Amino acid sequence: MNSIILKDQEFRQFQAWLHGVAGIHMAEGKKALVAGRLSKRLRHYALTSYGDYFRLISSRDGTDESLVALDMLTTNETYFFREPKHFQFLREQVLPHACAGRPFRVWSAACSSGEEPYSLAMTLTDSLGSSPWEILASDISNQVLAKARTGHYPMERAHNLSHDLLSRHCLKGIGPQAGTLLVQRHLRERVQFRRLNLNEALPNLGEFDLILLRNVMIYFDMDTKRKVVQRLLPHLRRGGYFLVSHSESLNGVCDSLDVVSPSIYRKP
Repeated sequence: MNSIILKDQEFRQFQAWLHGVAGIHMAEGKKALVAGRLSKRLRHYALTSYGDYFRLISSRDGTDESLVALDMLTTNETYFFREPKHFQFLREQVLPHACAGRPFRVWSAACSSGEEPYSLAMTLTDSLGSSPWEILASDISNQVLAKARTGHYPMERAHNLSHDLLSRHCLKGIGPQAGTLLVQRHLRERVQFRRLNLNEALPNLGEFDLILLRNVMIYFDMDTKRKVVQRLLPHLRRGGYFLVSHSESLNGVCDSLDVVSPSIYRKP
């Protein structure tokens, strides 16, 4: 089964499908990745071509399998406190001015396997004390959301976690779980994980004080970036902050937010 080749025409079909479903542009150099990740699904169904698999996920009976394919092609690894300057900004510039009369609400809009929202949860619980806060963490992949809900990670994902944060908010694995960590229940229960496709109309989620859309726009073309940001902005409070990755920018994407610093924006 390893000898099955992903033909250029078949790759273009998956490219178009992924862009149509999730707004993600799969670069030409990702052909080997697509072939490798989907090969196990060909073996699962005893299919003899990637074209047969594409026809399966495109059929009326392939709805469930299309979600599996989406998971396989969109799963990306991350780690705790990625781009730490954002968390420093949150601690020093945002949370000291949080409104005391209502919960401070944060949306991790492309949360992947959960390290970002749990990093946010550690920051909020340490900075806000007994003041209420809420975190919504969403992703298009059911697979990474299932992983995120467990709060169980390899220890190498925690290289940005201080010993203090690790000891107060995580359990260190021993025996068969050695080399792993488990986020403490008091944080896991505070994060609401939900499957959302940012390339579709969004449900009523209320307003947030902070929205993070980090390390995902690099997969979108310009038109998709504009549409996704425009879907998110109605959910950001006036005066709220919108964060993208240090490698990303809203230049040419959105002109209705004020630039605080590179990758950090505020709604007037």
